[in-house]
Amino acid sequence: MRLRSDQLKKLADEAGAKVEDLAEAIRPLGLPGDKADRAVRNWLAGRPKPTCKAAHISALARVVNAEPRDIARFVSEVRFHRGSTQKARLVADLIRGKSVDDALNLLNFSQKRASDNMAKALNAAIADAELADADVTELFVVESRVDEGPQIKRFRPKDRGRAHPIIKQTSHITVGVQERA
Repeated sequence: MRLRSDQLKKLADEAGAKVEDLAEAIRPLGLPGDKADRAVRNWLAGRPKPTCKAAHISALARVVNAEPRDIARFVSEVRFHRGSTQKARLVADLIRGKSVDDALNLLNFSQKRASDNMAKALNAAIADAELADADVTELFVVESRVDEGPQIKRFRPKDRGRAHPIIKQTSHITVGVQERA
């Protein structure tokens, strides 16, 4: 679960909540004193550090009189997918912006190798949204990203004592869903 800073800022303005009020709500959750103020200012500015946890999102939602699903994006990641980043990005581009049902159908019928791990990440994000009581019929894919992972380096023995390198690519797949406004 990741915080949507633009939505939090809008709801805080509507509720009349100040930075101090939001910081007071997250102090008991492990961010003492001035750290809570700085964390809330960072989150409102869209900076991810310190990491905003699910408990923080729930506490912030209570202050602005909203549900946690209103200010959260549900993100899941599959790390170390054995396939190249370029080939996996073709599948990521295919589902970005689609509703969850359409995206799952596209992934089930796709011939690409990365579609299996993309479907795993999408199902995990949907399950995370269900835990936060989000309406599954209103979910859509807001983020689908593929980043480079480490390379696995091997070699192939060749004639006359030579060795040719074999580089096996890995990638990290990230899928995020949120409710349609």
